[in-house]
Amino acid sequence: MTTEQTNPSDPSAASDQTEPGARHGVAVDRTHEWDALRARYLRPSGERPPSSARGVHHVALLSADVERTIGFYQELLEFPLTELFENRDYQGSTHFFFDIGNGNALAFFDMPGLGLGDYAEVLGGLHHLAISVAPERWQHLRAKLAAAGVETLNVHSSLYFRDPDGARVELISDPLGEMYGNLVM
Repeated sequence: MTTEQTNPSDPSAASDQTEPGARHGVAVDRTHEWDALRARYLRPSGERPPSSARGVHHVALLSADVERTIGFYQELLEFPLTELFENRDYQGSTHFFFDIGNGNALAFFDMPGLGLGDYAEVLGGLHHLAISVAPERWQHLRAKLAAAGVETLNVHSSLYFRDPDGARVELISDPLGEMYGNLVM
């Protein structure tokens, strides 16, 4: 099932919406706060120092079922599995990686015996993972998700859904460094 939403002003908050155009959150005008933060910290592109980072090596999430996770990310989303080995920090735990393009990896751990509960969004935790795909791949993957019965929400050029463990994933057809017509890099 796909839900459409056309208001891109707050797409990440929209992923649990049931009514098109509805928004979550408190109706508070924070314009002055955001303007002050921009004035204090945001520099024009040519005035920013270079980043000390080379890029995202990997983002690691938890998996309740290694094979199910591989099926979802490799078979459904077409992110190739690139490596699988024992987690060095937890005996018997699997650490496995998927290629999500541009030299970036999405990694997972299973943690057998820990009795981890269901996925929950908490402060300091993951809200969603946004992965850029070319527009034609976005359409292809959208169709595959629909055929697999994965519930999705389409907001502008973003498609939101949850993986088998409940983590929120966004496929965005905008190029890297852009979002809804805004340059973010």
